[in-house]
Amino acid sequence: MSVPVATVEAAPPRLDGRQRLIAFVLLGAGFMLAVDFSILNVALPQTGAGVGLSPAQWPWITSAYALPAAGFTLVFGRTADLFGRRRLFLAGMVVLAGASLLGGFAGGPATLLTARVLQGLATAMTVPAALSLLTTTFKEGPLRARVLGLNGALLSGGFTVGALLGGALVSLLSWRAAFLFNVPVAVAIAVLTPFLIRESVLPERVRLDLPGAVTVTGGLLAVIYAAVETNLLAAVAGVLLLGAFWLIELRAPAPLAPVRILRRPTVKWGNFAGFVIFTMEPAMIFLVTVYLQRVLGLSPLVTGLVFGIPGLASVVAGVIAGRFVGRHGSRRVLVAGMTVQALATLPAVFLGTGWTVLAILVPALFVGFFGHVTAIVAYTVTGTSGLPDEEQGLATGLTSMTQQVAVTVGIPLLGAVAATRAGEPAGIRLALLVDVAVTLAAVVLVSYGLRRHPRPER
Repeated sequence: MSVPVATVEAAPPRLDGRQRLIAFVLLGAGFMLAVDFSILNVALPQTGAGVGLSPAQWPWITSAYALPAAGFTLVFGRTADLFGRRRLFLAGMVVLAGASLLGGFAGGPATLLTARVLQGLATAMTVPAALSLLTTTFKEGPLRARVLGLNGALLSGGFTVGALLGGALVSLLSWRAAFLFNVPVAVAIAVLTPFLIRESVLPERVRLDLPGAVTVTGGLLAVIYAAVETNLLAAVAGVLLLGAFWLIELRAPAPLAPVRILRRPTVKWGNFAGFVIFTMEPAMIFLVTVYLQRVLGLSPLVTGLVFGIPGLASVVAGVIAGRFVGRHGSRRVLVAGMTVQALATLPAVFLGTGWTVLAILVPALFVGFFGHVTAIVAYTVTGTSGLPDEEQGLATGLTSMTQQVAVTVGIPLLGAVAATRAGEPAGIRLALLVDVAVTLAAVVLVSYGLRRHPRPER
């Protein structure tokens, strides 16, 4: 006779004291970068005017950061695997502190843009190194999902804090404070890191794939520049360089990004989902911002509140999304999060021109931000799953690169769609409808692609 055995539900994973400190340092770096990015967006007019840039040149304050941040992320992710993740993370913090000092005391456009380029390089060094340190410190499973969820929460919280406090900080002090804010935080993180985080195990006699590094970086820089400047020649050059990179990786004895990894369903479909997530949502925020200020006539402060208050939902999503992934699996959570992101954008397609639209828009943003961050956590878990520790730098480099490239090209792409209509409200509505359609189509593809291969290839 069998004896019934009581089943006890496993307790949720908990971090020990050392793990909490490690997470505090690594997640704190991401939070700082998110706050800085958001504050500088708010301070763009004051910063540009402060160094003598014309309004037409202000976008280059953002582009000078975005180009290296996206173009060098994959290379630095693999460099972290080969030469030490902690070493690269520390180097990124040092570069960030120096670049922020340079920007804070910039007296002219050249110095300011140089500082922004160096900040972009520091981001490309820091983000994949920090993520790979997280994924190797916390083993694949519920604990890693929880930490990546906290990462999503803090990134979202950083953007929200920057949006809400950026205007006040710049108004009370100066645009220079947006740069100098980074310096003490970066120094503190650099001091604490050697005491808390061990260096990763380095492979023996493995050289960096220099031809692959040059072609992929050049290709990404060209493609991003083409999207920002609508330059056909740069687009063609970028596609050719990325094609050359693929051929090099097929033949290289020690490839920068082994094709076998790029073909993994979790890596391939996870990064495809991430590209759609980060292309569509920031572009939606940009388009709705234009709508609120130019169509409804809201002030920048009120516009910031419209986005900042619903942004609190994204912080909550980051906290609990890791638990969703641990309970239901990353594929289901990814598909659900993307679906919510798309459907919550749909009400914006039908907005009118009266202030009453805020009664519809603000709740929709609450729901949409929750789905967006839930999808971010799920795609990060998906894109880094099933890979050994020695390849986590590459995996996190891919997910970070996907995010940076998508954020950079999304606004120009949907902005071009909006420009096809004569009236601004009509153009914005069309672009938002395209946003919804593209995201829902991606949901179908991702669901099918990951269902066919539910388990990572070994």
